[in-house]
Parts: sequence; structure tokens; C-alpha cells
Amino acid sequence: MRSYSELAQISAFEERYRYLREYSEVGIATFGHERWLNQQFYTSREWRQVRQFVIARDLGCDLGVEGHEVWKQIIIHHMNPLTIRDVVHHDPAILNPEYLISVSLRTHNAIHFGTEDQLDKPMVQRAPGDTKLW
Repeated sequence: MRSYSELAQISAFEERYRYLREYSEVGIATFGHERWLNQQFYTSREWRQVRQFVIARDLGCDLGVEGHEVWKQIIIHHMNPLTIRDVVHHDPAILNPEYLISVSLRTHNAIHFGTEDQLDKPMVQRAPGDTKLW
């Protein structure tokens, strides 16, 4: 099982991505006709509370890495995929911050379906006299 404790030992953004990378495929059903279960879960009071905790812990940064602030919607990623069984049986791990991390939408999609090329690149710091355009 992947965990925040292990992830926190990795400092580089790209290495954190590789640690979390899954090899899913677009179109494979996860909740299918049971989609209402995960929607009910993601609107629960317990989820909203743990979500706020994780965002604060990660300082609103993508993969919790400083310098990679998420300026749009922050997604809380389950490091270990959420299943119907987990939701139905109220597995405590699905609300445990040890198994959750803040990510941007692009990073979330890259973790599940993409490649490292899809990750946001850090902003380039400009300096006086810098004549090269990005």
C-alpha cells in the first residue's frame, strides 16, 4: 500500500509522480452503475473534513511539493484506488490522510491515464537582463 509517510521521503515532484503512477485505462469501469456510491461518499461531511485537512497539510501544493501550487481545483487523490467494497464497508483507510494527497487535475489524470509529459512544468523565474523567451 502506498502511504503519505513513504511519499514524504521523496523530495522531487517527478519522483513522487512515479511513486503514485497507476496503469489504468480510459473506459474501464470503476464504479459503473454503482456511481451513486462514490458520489454519496464524496459529498459526505467526513470526506469534506478530511479533504480540508489534506489540503492544509499539503499547503495547497501539487503532490505536496512546495513550488507546485495548485491554482485551480484541488483534487484529493486516493493513493490506493477506492473500490465499491471500501465504500460499502466503510473502510477507515478511505478517510485516512495517510493514504491521501493533494493533486491538480492534470497530475491526477497523468497518474491514472497519462505520462510524465502531461505534468505541469514549474514556472520559470525571470531575472533582470534575461533576454531569452521561455
